[in-house]
Amino acid sequence: MATSSSTLSSGVSRLQVIARDGNMPNLILAGPPGTGKTTSILALAHELLGPNYREAVLELNASDDRGIDVVRNKIKMFAQKKVTLPPGRHKVVILDEADSMTSGAQQALRRTIEIYSNSTRFALACNTSGKIIEPIQSRCALVRFSRLSDQEILGRLMVVVQAEKVCDQPHPLHVKNMVRNVLERKFDDTCHGMKQLYDLGYSSTDIITKIFRIIKNYDMAEYLKLEFMKETGFAHMRICDGVGSYLQLCGLLAKLAGVRETAKAA
Repeated sequence: MATSSSTLSSGVSRLQVIARDGNMPNLILAGPPGTGKTTSILALAHELLGPNYREAVLELNASDDRGIDVVRNKIKMFAQKKVTLPPGRHKVVILDEADSMTSGAQQALRRTIEIYSNSTRFALACNTSGKIIEPIQSRCALVRFSRLSDQEILGRLMVVVQAEKVCDQPHPLHVKNMVRNVLERKFDDTCHGMKQLYDLGYSSTDIITKIFRIIKNYDMAEYLKLEFMKETGFAHMRICDGVGSYLQLCGLLAKLAGVRETAKAA
């Protein structure tokens, strides 16, 4: 894990130096899928080119566009295009999954890199740098990426959770207010509270589980509590079967309201 972290930190540090100095070489970014290679080079391009990003960057997925015609047409035409950039800045060609390119396409790319070195820089993202031909490797700086450790992922997630004020379960007071509204025959307010929870992105399973727990501990007539728990259990069963829509949750509220009216009439 320590080696992975140091490799990633080293790669990011190198890109930060490039962003600071503004002198971008041709790059090969190598590492497993999902480690941030493409995201990093896109961030670097935005940092270097600013408002000129749209017209000065060509992004291709080499696994889809990997033939020699793509190099001769799309990439070469882009490299020839005149774009006004600040001094020391270059157009950027980003090739994702570059190790999927055919040998012929890589040979053509090598020639293009040589010819347009004064105006264009190339960033090749790949899983295995060994699949890139040696003439291209010798013309590029290699930046290695590795998987994030569990601790690093958790740390970043906690930053997001705190910034977005994320709660992994519906707040008990909110759900308790919904139950109280059912008992007080304020059905519109109850549905509004349910919609708020649903729109916040809580899963139907989390919502129904919290409702069950609140009902179980709510101060109400024992008969009413048992009936509420029974209807909630049925709804929970349907949700576990895959019917987890907002309509299903509102249906539960209607059932609870119906139980409330029946109990009152009795």
